[in-house]
Amino acid sequence: MKDIVVAIDFSKGSIHALEYAIELANLTHSNINLVWVDNISGSEVAFANESKELRNEAKGNFDEILAIYKDKLVHGKLAAKVRKGRVYQELATFVKQNDCCLLILGTHGSSGFEEYWVGTNAFRIVSSISSPVITVRSNYEIQRGYRKILLPVIHTAQTTQKIVFTADLARKTGADINLLALNSSGLKSVQRLVDSNVAKAEKYLEEQGVNYVVDKINTKNIASDIIEHARIVDADLIAIMTDIQDQANSILLGPFAQQLVSYSPVPVLSMHPKDSNTL
Repeated sequence: MKDIVVAIDFSKGSIHALEYAIELANLTHSNINLVWVDNISGSEVAFANESKELRNEAKGNFDEILAIYKDKLVHGKLAAKVRKGRVYQELATFVKQNDCCLLILGTHGSSGFEEYWVGTNAFRIVSSISSPVITVRSNYEIQRGYRKILLPVIHTAQTTQKIVFTADLARKTGADINLLALNSSGLKSVQRLVDSNVAKAEKYLEEQGVNYVVDKINTKNIASDIIEHARIVDADLIAIMTDIQDQANSILLGPFAQQLVSYSPVPVLSMHPKDSNTL
């Protein structure tokens, strides 16, 4: 696995995301890049002085973080980067330029993100990053490890696209995969599409030597039922497609993805649909 990026605004949630990232990086032998973005705008002297002071404070905070956490990263290196601009754009650019495999983002509370720049930019960050994004709550128990990844399967062709990355993650962490076949329609044609996608997923997982089980449920509220099933099977991660509805602006998550990212107590791995509709 390539480098992991952690979005840092020095809030409790983002530090917790770093601790989560370290646990994952130790399993996948990855490096971690911490990225903080100076998002103060304006060219006036007052803005320039405030920005300089903020950047100096950020660098000081990074020195403290590196001193505390660098030795906890067993197989890789921990580095810190400072960028300037729009938060979600700079994170997206950094991930793309450095060919990073994953961004990890901290959340908090029962219904949303922290109030620093991670909070105000959260959904744009998830929507804008080309690589997969894991969102993790500040109260999530990090030492759980990876035992079970919940992978919901619906009727769309794009739903199978998340299987390759998720299977690779499962292999590297030693996790099993719980395929959850979701039928949100009473139509037999829709059920056949779901069954077909499950069969494709099973075939791929068998080829990759990943242990899995299959559960099937009828649902009227996809996000709520995914969260409930994650609780029932005690999942450590939920893998979803972002179902972005506004590709032109790339700022909106689809309704189910947004609900899961906002409300799931379990970390959520979000991946974007690609042009290809197959595994």
